[in-house]
Amino acid sequence: MSIFTRGLSAACLAVLTALSPAVAQDLELTITAPAGAGGGWDAAARSLQETMVKTGNAKSVQVVNVPGAGGTVGLAQFVQSAKGAKDQLLVGGITMVGAIITNKSPVDLDDVTPIARLTGDPLVVVVPKDSKIQTLADLMAAIKADVAGTIWAGGSAGGADHILSALITQAAGADPSKVNYVAYSGGGEALAAMLGGQVTAGISGYGEWQGQIESGDLRALAISYPEPIEGIAAQPLKAQGVDVELVNWRGVFAGPDLADADKQALATAVEKTVKSPEWQEVLKARGWSDYYAPADEFKAFVASENERVHATLKSIGLAE
Repeated sequence: MSIFTRGLSAACLAVLTALSPAVAQDLELTITAPAGAGGGWDAAARSLQETMVKTGNAKSVQVVNVPGAGGTVGLAQFVQSAKGAKDQLLVGGITMVGAIITNKSPVDLDDVTPIARLTGDPLVVVVPKDSKIQTLADLMAAIKADVAGTIWAGGSAGGADHILSALITQAAGADPSKVNYVAYSGGGEALAAMLGGQVTAGISGYGEWQGQIESGDLRALAISYPEPIEGIAAQPLKAQGVDVELVNWRGVFAGPDLADADKQALATAVEKTVKSPEWQEVLKARGWSDYYAPADEFKAFVASENERVHATLKSIGLAE
């Protein structure tokens, strides 16, 4: 290669570099977790933070917690602050979809830019160890016999736990609008109600009650994931003849009005991160399932989830 050719190639490379989106290693990100520290969205944000930096897919990442109203407070703030921003992400999930509907939020997920679906967790249906209900079939029979007398414990009203209780009630042949659901502000309060015999059954993320399941204080009847999960003895609802599935998914969004080049840069950085061996270790340690979907697929998925969640919440009187 001549000196002239080498010089021309270097010049072309410089032009292409100048025209291309910022490389992932130059990203200095802020990730909004629209909940308090210690919850699922916070864990997802901080796991992504650590792994993006460790794998070199971002130069630095900061996590900001903005709790309130099932994530809708953080969402509203994010929509205002992240317009056109190429350095901001928001963690969200199915509970946010429900909260947007039940709280009649002035902003929704159409106002942000889907980047990637990340993880999917199974919800688990449990009863106290001393319960007369031994199996999922026993629970379904109890619901059919007395839907109002079957008291459920779970997280926020309209969230994933509430949605699953309504779907199971409907599958049992009972009226989902009559589901007797008690919303607790945290898994600890719901657990206390379970162990105190104040409720019939409870729903939460499997990881949140894993210790009590393994100790025998709670009996796991089923998980909401469509397929069995290695290391979890409880079988899916579908495998036990109940045609219900629900994945407690989490994903990341960018702000509105994002340039295509900046969207691609963020999507590429996240994709490289979640396909890394380091992220697989995170999934294993957290007990999360790999539920990755790229931006366009994730956008279509969010739209379908919005329709499904809205229909379920309408059936239990939490949506118009």
